[in-house]
Amino acid sequence: MASTPLSELISLKGRKALVTGAASGIGRSVSERFAEAGASLILVDINEVGLESVASSIRERYGAQVEVKKVDLSKKREIDGLWSGLKVSAPDILVNNAGVYEFRDFLDVDEDFLERTLEVNLKSAFYMCQHMVGVRGNRGGVIVNVSSIEAVLHLVKGLTHYGVSKIGLVALSRALAREYGEKGFRVNAVMPGGIHTPGTDKVRNEAIKKLQLGFFLTGMSFISRIPLKRLGEPDEVARAILFLASDLASYVNGAVLIVDGGYLTD
Repeated sequence: MASTPLSELISLKGRKALVTGAASGIGRSVSERFAEAGASLILVDINEVGLESVASSIRERYGAQVEVKKVDLSKKREIDGLWSGLKVSAPDILVNNAGVYEFRDFLDVDEDFLERTLEVNLKSAFYMCQHMVGVRGNRGGVIVNVSSIEAVLHLVKGLTHYGVSKIGLVALSRALAREYGEKGFRVNAVMPGGIHTPGTDKVRNEAIKKLQLGFFLTGMSFISRIPLKRLGEPDEVARAILFLASDLASYVNGAVLIVDGGYLTD
């Protein structure tokens, strides 16, 4: 027999959540859903104007307490600086969503390009998790890392570097779940696929010219393989992340939740 009301299980009231890449796309949707669930927020992004826009909207709609932090997550010193101000009031929930997504032919990937991809997509999450675990200690907490189905299935040329960075997030999540579960940490990953955002639209349009991918046909082929026959929306990923962050998922640890409309079933 259920003992805790559903409304309490999904509530984040009294909790503080830090979301990276919060200025747009999935990060913005996660921030909005967390605010709706009652969380106070620390929103992190390099796009300060976008952050302020999101924060203003959330305060107006939900009355939530929101802090914004402009941080270049490709620089460890800025990550360290962020956390130096959070030791007194560390977040209960960390969502590592920030990432760079740019097409480039494998043979054209140079050291600087690869390093930046790894810095933002993987190394920043590693350091953010390191701070989260170190600051919260035996109090535990929740971490959700945003990976991609590109980590396990190469979908289109020009994203090898991206897939490498995203599979690293899966390994990080599973390792931390096992190593720090006894201290009260739950660490999981989500694996979105085919999500429609302004950022992905921009990059895909650039890829048409750069790599001559023929994206109209490629895009139609991609959608035809999805059982739901459509791309996903950022809010649909945000709902999955809210589930993992809430007490609805109190016994979910080290999991990888695929949010791709069924693409990987083929």
